[in-house]
Amino acid sequence: MPVSVHEDDDNQCRLELALAGEADTAAFGAALAGALESGLMIHLEGDLGAGKTTLVRAALRALDFTGSVKSPTYTLIEPYTISRLNLYHFDFYRFTDPDEFLEAGLDEYFDGDGVCIVEWPDRAAPHLPPADVRILIRFEGTGRKVEAHGLSPRGQECLRKIRKIVNP
Repeated sequence: MPVSVHEDDDNQCRLELALAGEADTAAFGAALAGALESGLMIHLEGDLGAGKTTLVRAALRALDFTGSVKSPTYTLIEPYTISRLNLYHFDFYRFTDPDEFLEAGLDEYFDGDGVCIVEWPDRAAPHLPPADVRILIRFEGTGRKVEAHGLSPRGQECLRKIRKIVNP
């Protein structure tokens, strides 16, 4: 999995990865899992089918979650309790108005100490808390290109941990 790391002038960490296939996605998911901390907010962005849910599934598998991992497109949220943390996987693709976030009563999940991973965060803006980490997944040839940005001190630390795992 080719990796390049950038330290921007404003100290926002950026990580770029080329994922050739499922094995690379699983490896990145495992690295992400190893860097998760309670209270972390992660925004996942990318086109339909880019691999957002696949990445979350890989992270959960790396955390030894053995149950079913499905996309929360219709349920809006899939909660997972894992030994060391609570992980909440959200998908706001079906929102046509950001106020649907408030109507669904999901804001309470973002006030706790769980890890929140949000697909299609733009559909719930401006009601979502700011991301600590923003991960963009794009199609590139037959694989994927991942760009991750640390947008807070916690997010920057998360990317530093990922970098150490994927590029020791």
